[in-house]
Amino acid sequence: MTADGGVWGRGSRAVVLGAGMAGMLAAGVLSGRVDEVVVVDRDRMPQGAGPRRGLPQARHVHMLMCGGVRTIEALLPGTVEAWLAAGARRLAVTEEMVVLGAQGWFPRRPGPDFLMSCTRDLLDAVVRERVLALPQVVLRDGTEAVGLLGDLHRVAGVSVRETDTGTAEDLEADLVVDASGRGSQSARHLTRLGLPAVREETVDAGQVYATRLFRPPPGTEHFPFVSLQPDARSGSPGRIGVLQPVEDGGWLVTVAGTRGAEPSADRAEFEPFARTLRDPLLADLISRAEPLTDVHRTRSTANRRRRFERLPAAPEGFIVLGDALATFNPVYGQGLSVVAHGAAALDRALRERRAHAAGFARHVQRSVARAAGSPWDLATGEDLNYPATIGKSPPPAARLLRGYTQRMMRAATGNQAVLRALTEVMTLSAPLTRLVRPEVLLGVARGPGRDAPRGPTITAEELALCGLGGRP
Repeated sequence: MTADGGVWGRGSRAVVLGAGMAGMLAAGVLSGRVDEVVVVDRDRMPQGAGPRRGLPQARHVHMLMCGGVRTIEALLPGTVEAWLAAGARRLAVTEEMVVLGAQGWFPRRPGPDFLMSCTRDLLDAVVRERVLALPQVVLRDGTEAVGLLGDLHRVAGVSVRETDTGTAEDLEADLVVDASGRGSQSARHLTRLGLPAVREETVDAGQVYATRLFRPPPGTEHFPFVSLQPDARSGSPGRIGVLQPVEDGGWLVTVAGTRGAEPSADRAEFEPFARTLRDPLLADLISRAEPLTDVHRTRSTANRRRRFERLPAAPEGFIVLGDALATFNPVYGQGLSVVAHGAAALDRALRERRAHAAGFARHVQRSVARAAGSPWDLATGEDLNYPATIGKSPPPAARLLRGYTQRMMRAATGNQAVLRALTEVMTLSAPLTRLVRPEVLLGVARGPGRDAPRGPTITAEELALCGLGGRP
């Protein structure tokens, strides 16, 4: 691409709404293809890895799977090295994980899949710093989008307002990308331009998250990731617990419960709730750690999908990415990777098509929607198993997938081929079709066999580091 406007020509501009992960990745993709990329966010961005008012869910455990990590590295080379240098850990799936799945304990075996383990604030801060260093990118924080410019045929920019002064301004643009997250107002803005309402789908298990940061005992710098999952088909609300090693040697611990089993924000109730999980391991571990924060709680966990790709007459010059398009129950750990794949879809389209050609925006929107499709089916299919979940019953094909997934989860506890396929799909390293290869189908039919672990896969040495050597 040229430095004088790239694919749009001299004097071109793109406006990105949202300075989170989706917005920054989109800005990075557009850099070098336009003369200016203006990133607009109503929050003031923190210096370094600090909290943001508009991202309260960042306080909870976030998993960036290797499918997303590799995609971000391809878009912004050097990001992985920067994360690791800032204190993140690269944890092998499932070798460095202690996981109780719906159907039993997963074995700890080496493999190529991994996750990036650190706080969400650190993930965002590194990407934000790298993107804002690009010469074409300009940040307008403390500024909110109040409407779209243009008509139902083409979006021509954004009306913005400074949150402190109320000063209004129209930013004309060749392309507007909405990456403003769960609170996106784009559906409403488009109806004001004359487009029909955007169809929205919601599946809500009523999951509530509660999180504390702990200082673990000395010597636990290489401690594994711990995840205790419920059996969604038990007929009872689901209780979940996750311990994530993060930067500065901390343990970020999130417990969660679906409707009817919500955790409290009371500090005194945190460990007792952890003892109601299917195994007391997490409660035992945090009983030997020092709490460093209060309990942070959130209810914003519904799966929600806005079907912008199905608008009968999509305007040119406008694309929706990230959580503004699809949000997922965070427990499945795929949201950030879906965000990365959406940015990669935009990048591919800009390489393969003329950005001014008719139908470009619709093509990108459909590609981004496809990237969210399989994770949506997996997340909502599992959440619909809980008795108090609110959401439309899935089509027959999705119900069939739900049943197959449950059988596969059981087989994965003892069958290496099934476990490998499952981790590849869950880390977004392979498409959903990976689950129906012949060796996987055969493994699911055979079941776990005799190799399935009969109890927690944490080692005696790891327990001893926490003073739990006598735990059975």
